[in-house]
Amino acid sequence: MTQTDVQPPFRADHAPHPDYNAMPDAEFRAVVRHFIETHYPDIPRHLLRRLRWQEVCPWYAVLARTGWLAPTWPQALGGMGLNAGKHLILIEEYERFGCARMHDIGTVMLGPLLIQFGTQAQQDHYLTRILSGEDIWAQGYSEPGAGSDLAALRTEALRDGDHWVLNGQKTWITLGADANMIFVLARTDKSVRKQAGISFLLVPMEAPGVTVREIENLEGHAEFCEVFFDNVRIPIGNIVGEVNGGWAMAKALLGHERVFIGAPRLSASALARLEEIARREGVWSDPVFRDRFTQLEMDLADLSDLFETYVERLRTGAPIGADVGLLKICQSELYQRISEEMLQVAGSLGGAQLTDATARLDTAGTWLAARPTTIFGGSTEVMRNVVARASLDLPK
Repeated sequence: MTQTDVQPPFRADHAPHPDYNAMPDAEFRAVVRHFIETHYPDIPRHLLRRLRWQEVCPWYAVLARTGWLAPTWPQALGGMGLNAGKHLILIEEYERFGCARMHDIGTVMLGPLLIQFGTQAQQDHYLTRILSGEDIWAQGYSEPGAGSDLAALRTEALRDGDHWVLNGQKTWITLGADANMIFVLARTDKSVRKQAGISFLLVPMEAPGVTVREIENLEGHAEFCEVFFDNVRIPIGNIVGEVNGGWAMAKALLGHERVFIGAPRLSASALARLEEIARREGVWSDPVFRDRFTQLEMDLADLSDLFETYVERLRTGAPIGADVGLLKICQSELYQRISEEMLQVAGSLGGAQLTDATARLDTAGTWLAARPTTIFGGSTEVMRNVVARASLDLPK
């Protein structure tokens, strides 16, 4: 499959999905494995870095055309209709096979929000364009000085007739340089408390006044960018939900995001690679190493149990709660500890330049990838304070 074969729009052409939720988990897992092994295109597997749009586009096209692009959306809206348990199985099998992660902000974040809060016109227009690959979305939340403390944002949108006029800056936007659309939290009222004066806006990246600057990560990949808005005019219909009602939507997205950021898959994959490295380097039988490995294994089991607690809340529709921060804290810190242990025993596999035979182990890449996990999605220090106040009723 060449790049000329995979230019959007991608139009789904498939039979209606069966009721996957009614399948036993083992049967559904077998269906997912068969689908991946049959349909995964000739693009890299088991990469720690995010592929850019032109690299991952063939996989996006396959998922779009087969109706597997939006796992949790209702089938009536073009999704698979998976519940949280089945979605987790899907994610686990993607990880097992080493599937590249696509540009999924539209399917994972914006789509569910539009289904819950958007107008019928917004759903008809934007959901269709996400499924066809015509709109690739970015998330415009964080700003300089307003990352974990998101309510401190200063990007401002002022009403001017039939438009909003947007000014400000967003940063650390994952793969934002590949997107043609971005959803933005902006302050629309300065006279109320900071959480109450925020709105949720949909902004074309090609609009006059939008400037994008790429940011390289530790490995030299331009995975992030910053976006500047200079008197960008947005139609009034591009607001989702009520004016000044964006904070509730932001919290809803962050709660779901932190469940899946806290999923144990990264730590589980790293721990399996740690075992392989230890066997290759001849330290697997060392009792001191095995003691450290067993502790990491037990921590992973604890994390998996905690994750299932929040998945069950998603299954039943129960509130996620501020205590979901515990999940994100445990996952990110465990992933870092495993990556550090990998470097301790890696020997010749600890370098950044690996052969094709050892690239999957990528010890140095794992260590680098683990560094920002205690920052993005809410820094560990801030998350501990949130949990302390909300769950333990401690004073500010």
